[in-house]
Amino acid sequence: MAILDDNRLFPTDPNVRALARDLYEGVKALPIISPHGHTDPRWFAENVAFSDPAQLFVTPDHYVFRMLHSQGIALESLGVPRVDGGETEQDPRKIWSLFASNYHLFRGTPSRIWVDHALQEVFGVTMRLSAQTADAIYDRIDDQLKQEAFRPRALFERFNIEAISTTERAVDDLRWHRMIRESGWTGKVVTAYRPDAVVDPDFDGFARNVQLMGEMAGEDATTWTGYLAAHRNRRAFFKTFGATSSDHGHPTARTEDLPQAEAAALFDKALQGTCSSEEADRFRGHMITEMARMSLDDGLVLQIHPGSARNHSHDILRRFGRDKGYDIPTRTDYVTALRPLLNAVGGRADLTVILFTLDETSYARELAPLAGVYPALRLGPPWWFHDSYEGMWRFREMTTETAGFYNTVGFNDDTRAFCSIPARHDVARRVDCSFLATLVETGRLGRDEAPEVAHDLSYRLAKQAYRL
Repeated sequence: MAILDDNRLFPTDPNVRALARDLYEGVKALPIISPHGHTDPRWFAENVAFSDPAQLFVTPDHYVFRMLHSQGIALESLGVPRVDGGETEQDPRKIWSLFASNYHLFRGTPSRIWVDHALQEVFGVTMRLSAQTADAIYDRIDDQLKQEAFRPRALFERFNIEAISTTERAVDDLRWHRMIRESGWTGKVVTAYRPDAVVDPDFDGFARNVQLMGEMAGEDATTWTGYLAAHRNRRAFFKTFGATSSDHGHPTARTEDLPQAEAAALFDKALQGTCSSEEADRFRGHMITEMARMSLDDGLVLQIHPGSARNHSHDILRRFGRDKGYDIPTRTDYVTALRPLLNAVGGRADLTVILFTLDETSYARELAPLAGVYPALRLGPPWWFHDSYEGMWRFREMTTETAGFYNTVGFNDDTRAFCSIPARHDVARRVDCSFLATLVETGRLGRDEAPEVAHDLSYRLAKQAYRL
């Protein structure tokens, strides 16, 4: 018995459902373009088997362990590593059993759809995960993970991934990407330039990171001109490993276009660790504009992911480090914050700036109107907490009337959980086809136009926007 409903996420009205289903049939088998995410390039470089079901589904996935943790389950019991190397659960079957026993917590969430999809479509599981079925499902997955057909490269090909982008720090040596290239494997795995650690004065070890970047680039990065030259050098290095984008995860969407002398003075203070919070934010804002100007020279697409209060729990940050589920959305201003950047380069059609948000109230009020007029701007898909049926539907409702479809960039999965990639793209395709069917049935889109738009949203726009 299947655990997935064939008509999941389609509208309940019979006529709209039938059309949505027809549109979906036309796009469901399209190749996956995964232009932004956080899968580990080491998987594809070494191509060793995933160790066990818990390491594949639970321990590395912050969507999963944050929900369990919200019900009082200790991260240690889920095998999440501690900063101090302290004791955590090492028995994968115990971790899996704890996950399965609490699987009811995911009812109604996107994680439930993603995990169910992976269980059924990747591993052929036909039983719903629970305490009673935990061992049988564990054994089935564990047995398959030992087979060649379930190694990372084989799954990459089975998932019909045409291209995937990982995300590496500016000071990463890209050894795994080099290994992939030298292996002769033809899967397209590219990197993306993530310079947060060397543009954010509040980032731990900022000065040390800048010095390391300079050493790797052969520049004196302790001077303003040398610092900018080091960025250009590192961006060029990333491009040799297929990078087509940079990615910027700043606390706010603030941008600045400061005089060079003022920017240099802020940089000096940042290196000395004497920036105030306001000065650090100004410096980050200015660096977005500097990165945009570099993009005009080297062609990298610029992604801005603002508005997350990262590492909200000091205790969890201290014990487990960054990115452990305690990142919380904040109110985000775009109209005022982006004005310096847009006045500097927003009119350039040869630049692509992709905006994301965790503040849905900005869709209709700010983001869609901005992307609906500035040639450089495109809207990224619903991100993180809004990567869901409801989030995707709200996005289309609030942005299409002002920005249209063609000032958006299709879908990207932005995931660390490899087996969720086909599930996430399947959800996006079902939602978009349902939205298009609704437009057709209400007379706002021609029936003959809908298949082309569905294809664009599922495949072409992401490929085009990210230059893949």
